[in-house]
Amino acid sequence: MSTYKTTVGIEVHAELTTKSKMFCGCENNPHDGEPNAHTCPVCLAHPGTLPSVNKEAIVCLLKMGVSIGGTIANFSEFDRKNYFYPDIPKAYQISQYQFPFITGGVIAGVPITRVHLEEDTARSQHDQGEESLVDFNRAGVPLLELVTEPAIHSAEAAGNFARELQLLLRTIGISNANMEKGEMRVEANISVSKTDELGTKVEVKNLNSFKSVESAIAFEVARHIDLLEKGGVVEQETRGWDEVKLKTFVQRKKEKAAEYRYFPDPDIPKFMMSEVPEFKDSRIAEITPKNSALMRVEFVELGLSENQANSIVENVEMSSFFRKVVDLGGKNTDYSLLANYIINDLGSLVGSNGLTFASASAENLLKLITLLAEGKLNSRVAKDLLLEAVFGNNDPLEMAENRGLIQNNSEDALVAIVQEVIRANELVVAEYKAGKVSSLQYLIGQGMKATRGSANPALLRTVLERELAR
Repeated sequence: MSTYKTTVGIEVHAELTTKSKMFCGCENNPHDGEPNAHTCPVCLAHPGTLPSVNKEAIVCLLKMGVSIGGTIANFSEFDRKNYFYPDIPKAYQISQYQFPFITGGVIAGVPITRVHLEEDTARSQHDQGEESLVDFNRAGVPLLELVTEPAIHSAEAAGNFARELQLLLRTIGISNANMEKGEMRVEANISVSKTDELGTKVEVKNLNSFKSVESAIAFEVARHIDLLEKGGVVEQETRGWDEVKLKTFVQRKKEKAAEYRYFPDPDIPKFMMSEVPEFKDSRIAEITPKNSALMRVEFVELGLSENQANSIVENVEMSSFFRKVVDLGGKNTDYSLLANYIINDLGSLVGSNGLTFASASAENLLKLITLLAEGKLNSRVAKDLLLEAVFGNNDPLEMAENRGLIQNNSEDALVAIVQEVIRANELVVAEYKAGKVSSLQYLIGQGMKATRGSANPALLRTVLERELAR
């Protein structure tokens, strides 16, 4: 069998987190409340109603453009994409065709073709007995559509791209992008070929998890190759993904753009972007947060390992809190130590008993890390004080002083304590001197207990070893 080259292009739809819908004043809250609670004559397509463009949604899209290094169009417009389904009451969707707001850019090394705005459809429900119901709470929600170049060459790379895109959407704060809620939906255009010419493309729609993205692409690649090797022909079509059977299935033959009969929406004015102050490149750049790729670089430059940087960047709430502490710190702050405490210790506390990164004290965590780095607290004491300091808003230095927990770095002061530990544990001492090296750890533990955790563990070990050698 000759080698086939896999080529994948990705299309992603992501719901934007604006306050209102794309073309009306209804609350943008498609997942909560009663069905059809957030509707009005505009999003229900009553005759005579007119759309009014949501400026906030355009700003969100432009932030995306800045984040990926795309080009913001000077001229843009909305179009009508004509088709009829029960979940699109106008029998057309307001979208963009020839003149999207954003062209170009790169995400995770994948070149982007375009990013444009449109309105979401309603949600059809087919599990209501013999009837199908339609919930219009989602109808008209602002929807970002991003299209990549056909530049992905494996299922794994496609999954990684989708993960990075979700993280970017969350990092710049324009979409929650929860795939399980349908806030981010992925479609994959897949082809295989033995030559540099692309093979026949098949689209797999509405993939709602990263695992599904990778599994569906891998299945299609194998299906195409098997079909071609048997002398068959791959047909251009739209397919769905069956999560239970782990295979794709035919939905319909693929429509062409001409079949949608695109034309400019006559009810929506054209946009000359440079003439709108809120849409100017310089202003958008000022209000756009750093993207996830730049944050990784910044955090590594602060002294974090790549694994630490990835762990923090991949958690939006954690990265926001880490940045707050960094803004308070100085050039001598041990940011790798800080990251370790945030990832492992705070990370294990957040989510329990209502604790969140938003309720954590950046100031007190920085004080705690500074005391630890300066040798005034040991790690055991720091961990014991963490909850009270960071979530109880208690000054860590005051707590340590009041409880006698400031680390004892005086060798002379430790000698008497060590001698008492040796006298009180004659059997363990005898085992150690007989060659049982592990017994030393027990004696160190007894020394830490005697000092209520305030001894410098390294110094305590040194003094113990010296006294035991006498």
